[in-house]
Amino acid sequence: MEIARGLPLALLLAFGFFFFDAGMARAQAEPGDDEAAVMAVVDSALVLISAEDFVGFTALKLEEAPAFISFERGGEPDYRFRSPAAQRTATTDADLVERGFEPVVQVSGHLASVWLPYDFYTNGEWSHCGVDAFILLRTGDGWRIASMAWTVEQPPACRPHPDGPPGG
Repeated sequence: MEIARGLPLALLLAFGFFFFDAGMARAQAEPGDDEAAVMAVVDSALVLISAEDFVGFTALKLEEAPAFISFERGGEPDYRFRSPAAQRTATTDADLVERGFEPVVQVSGHLASVWLPYDFYTNGEWSHCGVDAFILLRTGDGWRIASMAWTVEQPPACRPHPDGPPGG
């Protein structure tokens, strides 16, 4: 079978597999680079949340990136959805501190996930803990948050940061 410019389909497929295999070899040779870049985005997200900079936080996300909050209401599982626009325009007078620890990072090609236990303080007081789950996609501009979800829990369902309260 011939395609445009007279190149046989088999030859194009062979080139495609060669470049695919070369890309896979590079990705396998440098796994820490992608993991570090992914964690840099996640760490930046937590810093921006703690700085109450929701515009900066949403700048780390794809424009379409949803957020889901999972919690219990009346003993039953419930959730809320936040659009990027709602996150961008959020305001608070509270001093927020969110700290993650013991991340589990997985990268496959242009897709990454981060499972990150966290604790959360409002105005210096313990609020809650849980897990942040980030999905990131590699774009032409680098890694961006494609979606995220988090739980809002209390011990023993979750655990606070192993370093204890912030500043202590």
